[in-house]
Amino acid sequence: MVLSLNTIKTPIETELTTFEVRFREAMQTQVALLDKITRYIVKRKGKQVRPMFVFLSAKLCDDTTDSTYHAASLVELLHTATLVHDDVVDDSLERRGFFSINALWKNKIAVLVGDYLLSQGLLLALDNDEFQLLKIVSRAVKEMSEGELLQIEKARRLDIEEHIYYDIIRKKTASLIAAACAAGAASATKDVDKIDAMREFGEKIGIAFQIRDDLLDFSEEEIGKPKGIDVKEKKMTLPLIYALNQADRKQRKHIINIIKNKSTEPDKVVEVIKFVRGSGGIPYAEEAMYRYRTEAFEILHTFPDSQVRDSMEQLVTFVTERKK
Repeated sequence: MVLSLNTIKTPIETELTTFEVRFREAMQTQVALLDKITRYIVKRKGKQVRPMFVFLSAKLCDDTTDSTYHAASLVELLHTATLVHDDVVDDSLERRGFFSINALWKNKIAVLVGDYLLSQGLLLALDNDEFQLLKIVSRAVKEMSEGELLQIEKARRLDIEEHIYYDIIRKKTASLIAAACAAGAASATKDVDKIDAMREFGEKIGIAFQIRDDLLDFSEEEIGKPKGIDVKEKKMTLPLIYALNQADRKQRKHIINIIKNKSTEPDKVVEVIKFVRGSGGIPYAEEAMYRYRTEAFEILHTFPDSQVRDSMEQLVTFVTERKK
């Protein structure tokens, strides 16, 4: 069954429409250059998966409130800030088919724009006395920075082990999805058990989400050519880690040498991808992804059956079955 985001959004369609207006307002500024850039950011916005997690989590726990809109805007502002900064760190010139901010306005302006978005998120929370939401999301931003730095440190030596990999993705990717779910819950209820359950649910989904992203790097485009972006960037992903652990010493040394010294050569990237595919790395990573998703569903099913719960389950399936 092909899942449609429009169908998944049905229980929160009204909230998302209102949120879009509020989010645009939160991005406004009197500085002409900054206003031009923020309008460009709003225009190229993605699927808004994280705000969807916020609103669905709130409705799972009770119902949306004014605080839920603050939570969604806070999560999206901080998420957008980290994406702008990530593009600078990764020297990336494109995101979601659009030129990145640093590609159009250079690194200095991109860093300042990211700082502006971060401060807007903080002020949004403080101006509305949303201290619990600020605490939840600020902890996620701290962990995202730690995860990124840990990944950079390990990429230099390529000595990453599986438990380190999970630590990296838990911090770098899963922490913000966990924060979105926890913030949504906290905006609707004071029940600590429900808030903690949604945080754990979001973390497991975030881990499954990142493993899916890893797998996409070893998938094939419509023309049959593999992507290999992570290989080129020397990122140690779960399929590659597993494949290296299955290899003998000589083969392992050969593959690591390619990643360290020849990852810009297309034929060498293809060799690494073939190595991973031939070593069982793909089914191993898929099994891990589905395991985390199943654990997330077990948490989700502790909440009463409803259209909202069905939509949340469909959203989780959507993000873990996506093709891009």
